[in-house]
Amino acid sequence: MEWWCRGIGWAGGVPGLRWRGGRVSTLVYGQELGFRAVGVRRCPGARGNPCPLEATVSGRAAGGRCGECARLDRAHSVAADTLLDDPQPYRVYLAWFGPGMTKVGITAEARGEARLLEQGAVAFSWLGRGPLMAARRTEEVLRQALGVPDRIAYERKRAVRHALPPVGERAAEIEALHRRAGEVGGWTETLEPLEFAPRDHAGAFHLDGLPPLDGTVTELVDGGVVTGRLLAAAGPDLHLLDPGGRCLALDTRLMGGWALRAAGEGKAEGKAEGKAAGETGREVFSVPVTPVAAVEPESAQGELF
Repeated sequence: MEWWCRGIGWAGGVPGLRWRGGRVSTLVYGQELGFRAVGVRRCPGARGNPCPLEATVSGRAAGGRCGECARLDRAHSVAADTLLDDPQPYRVYLAWFGPGMTKVGITAEARGEARLLEQGAVAFSWLGRGPLMAARRTEEVLRQALGVPDRIAYERKRAVRHALPPVGERAAEIEALHRRAGEVGGWTETLEPLEFAPRDHAGAFHLDGLPPLDGTVTELVDGGVVTGRLLAAAGPDLHLLDPGGRCLALDTRLMGGWALRAAGEGKAEGKAEGKAAGETGREVFSVPVTPVAAVEPESAQGELF
């Protein structure tokens, strides 16, 4: 059978690949992964709804949604400011991804640290809590006052994970910004400020001892195989040691919309049933890879893995 991937999730602070129909394959560091993309990549839809056009999308597009589904997904996001009457409390945070790479953002309080894990934040601290629009205004005020962005490119995030400074230095950089944020006037009148309390995700991501990055998967292609040992996962990225000894990053957003089969099964009639975690085929890694030097900085059913 074929499995239709919907990317990675971080339920309970643990990474897992999500599939059409709601199944999740929990990922375990050190396990061997192996799969082959099959056919063409189709838009996976938006907000839990299938794409009505079943549109074909580019293999290089992160997320892989067609224009209509991308607009629908964006329209219902917090970033679009369309949920002005949302009554639930929100939190403002400082997220650290690498030296000199800290951003300010907001997330629903009920989501806990999930948003930080999804973005690949190596460390973070809460800044304040309150209503959505107060949190949104505070985010913009502090972004301008602290000179930090509201987003950082994934290419930059993944490039620095392989040579991180010690945990104390990571916390110190966030603490300095947290202190400066507290000195910015106005925002504490509408938002409850929160004390500095650093949290570090290097353990959850399994980043300690990660070897140098050799390259990044550019896209999946029909018949292309990905196989290797899972070294780490951060945000949407899997860091794999391929059979040739290369440490490669795979952005799981590139997997969205592809039908996948377990590596090692027949190309025409292969099935994914019965593939427990740790089993892979013996095929060679065969999808396009961009060398790191060229990256610009800035149940009854079995499981596939």
